[in-house]
Amino acid sequence: MNITEKFQVQQEIDKLDIKIANFIKSFRIGTLLNKNGIRKQRGVKPLKLFNAIFILPFYGVNFSRGIVQNGNLDFKKDAAYDFLKNPRHNWRCFLLALVVQVINFFCTLTDEKREKVFIFDDSTYDRNRSKVVELLAWIHDHNTKRHLKGFKMLTLGWSDGINFLPVDFVLCSSAKKEKRIQGITKHLDKRTCGYKRRMEAIVKSTQHLEIMVKRALRRGIKADYILMDSWFSFPANLYTLGKYLPVICMAKDMPKVFYKYDGQWLRLSRLYSKLKKKRGKAKIIASVVTETRLGQKVKIVFVRHRHKRSWIPILSTDIELPDEEIVRIYGKRWDIEVFFKMMKHYLNLEREVQLRDYDGLIGHVTIAMSRYVFLVYEQRHSEDPRTLGSLFYACIEELQDLSLIEALQRIISLAIDKIRAAGIASEEIINAILEAVMSSAIDMLKNSQRLFQNNTIITIC
Repeated sequence: MNITEKFQVQQEIDKLDIKIANFIKSFRIGTLLNKNGIRKQRGVKPLKLFNAIFILPFYGVNFSRGIVQNGNLDFKKDAAYDFLKNPRHNWRCFLLALVVQVINFFCTLTDEKREKVFIFDDSTYDRNRSKVVELLAWIHDHNTKRHLKGFKMLTLGWSDGINFLPVDFVLCSSAKKEKRIQGITKHLDKRTCGYKRRMEAIVKSTQHLEIMVKRALRRGIKADYILMDSWFSFPANLYTLGKYLPVICMAKDMPKVFYKYDGQWLRLSRLYSKLKKKRGKAKIIASVVTETRLGQKVKIVFVRHRHKRSWIPILSTDIELPDEEIVRIYGKRWDIEVFFKMMKHYLNLEREVQLRDYDGLIGHVTIAMSRYVFLVYEQRHSEDPRTLGSLFYACIEELQDLSLIEALQRIISLAIDKIRAAGIASEEIINAILEAVMSSAIDMLKNSQRLFQNNTIITIC
């Protein structure tokens, strides 16, 4: 690497340091840590420990190289481990408080008519090489169709169709004791956050859906719909979540789930066969308003599969929504898939640190999600010109004025240049034409201004 390349790399590092420092200062990360029980006990300040772990993937190092083996830090590895593993640290409230601030910032840049949505989904947290990690369990990976050792990370996210933010998560073990490789190895006070999160981990993930939505709504996070995958599309979940917000999800043809149609209870595939389909290659094949066993009315839209000769059912608890709107809004669910990929492949969710303590895993996942929040904020801040505030609108007004003047000047200049090149008129005639054009333009502007003032007076009166 030559001197120029080294200088450019150093410049990029300095820019990144400035952006991270501005993010931490703008959203008062130190204050958020303190308010949520993440306080200094001895030695190093929590903000310094947070920052040291936060920046690891941006410098291309893992926890071992960046913390354990790094002799340039003001603290030792034990301080970082204690910071993550403290059961009294309320990482959930910290993440919620941070995300609320960022969402409020985004809402100032987004039209109020744009739909905001909550998105539920889960993903595997792979610890396949581990044996003694607390609450480690055998879980089923729906993508690879195999069982692996690890956790299920149930995540609630928020999206405005432009950006996605993680709001809350539960690192689920297995509700069945025989599938848990390790149990709870830490004896804790029942009032601590660590104990409560361990109890969350050993119940069915569907029991967390309502609690997570209520928690987000209490924090003032606004949404218009809840989006979910087919794994959560059970009538009980639809009925429970439908009390808070309309639900749009992909339905699944299950042998024990029936919908009422023409007085008959039919499973999804039988229901589809009874409907009248649209002819040709229409993307939306059919739709129907039906009823679940719990008496809840739902609308099911059957969409043509792009790659197979089959159909995809999309269900909505808001039966007044048009078919096209149901499909369009459900498309926003893809944001959470991008989030999971970013977390695993670029933000070192699974491979950065090999912790065995469940509290440590919760702390690390929260910091990894904070990195994603930082990236989303920086992307919006750099790409959306409205983040410039009043300067943006001032520039727009100035550009509009300049565009009119420039257009007039360019037209006149081009016309005069062509007349001079043709040699068909003297300089005196050219100047006379120029004066006539300018005086006519000034008269037109004065008349327009006078008319505008008269209309304004009439409107006020």
